[in-house]
Amino acid sequence: MRTVRMLAAAALAGAALLGPAASGALADTPTPSANPSAGPTEAGTSFRTAAAFRPGQEATAQASTGDYLYWVFPADTGERPTVKATVTLPESARRHGAATWRVDVYDGLRRRQPCMYGAQSRTAAKDTGSLELACVLRPVRSSADAWSNEPLPGSYYVRLTVTGLPEEDLGQPFSARVGVGVFDEGGAYATDGALAVPLVPGATTAELAQADEEAGRRTAVEAAAPEDGWSSGWWSDRWIWTAAGGVLAALAGIGGYALTRGSGRPSRVPPAV
Repeated sequence: MRTVRMLAAAALAGAALLGPAASGALADTPTPSANPSAGPTEAGTSFRTAAAFRPGQEATAQASTGDYLYWVFPADTGERPTVKATVTLPESARRHGAATWRVDVYDGLRRRQPCMYGAQSRTAAKDTGSLELACVLRPVRSSADAWSNEPLPGSYYVRLTVTGLPEEDLGQPFSARVGVGVFDEGGAYATDGALAVPLVPGATTAELAQADEEAGRRTAVEAAAPEDGWSSGWWSDRWIWTAAGGVLAALAGIGGYALTRGSGRPSRVPPAV
């Protein structure tokens, strides 16, 4: 009975330790960001002039067909961003044929990041009023080898443009809405190392802590950091699983020792009458 009580206590202790970790694992289930709030109302025309916004915000812009539109948002370790863009096309009576639109995402080193899935490029028929594009990025890692193309913490640029349409339709007005939903993957993609500074072009450590607004539009440096700041890179929920596993292993060892010790004792023989 004593051994049974020890094993039961070990099981309860393990459940108590794994409780927070299990809830963290449930938190890894993709959950969309909050409802979008107002973001910038215009876009940049290059990487250097990209309009900054944060996940959960909705950026809008009006431009001429054929223009390249750029926005930039921050992504931190363990996050899996999903970029969505909606293009409202010119009136069908003014258009001369189908048009193909595309959204691309680049990291802070201006490396184009592949989409895990999503309609990154779509073709709208002449009578189509709008179309939606999407790009689900790979989870952001805290560090990676220099030769790899793994996504790292820092700025991510969204570029929206038309890639194919009749020449007569160039210059016609259109409007666009862009938003980013962030999904928390937890410690599954954490690594042992971390970047000294997130990949934010032109930003120093001091500038990363500042967010100066000017006419409702912020540059990549001014709005580089996430709303709650950059993660330190060393902490993840993997520490919880590691600690819980170590404690459970110790308790299992104690239980095994108790069972072995109990089975090795000689049975008591009742005295002869």
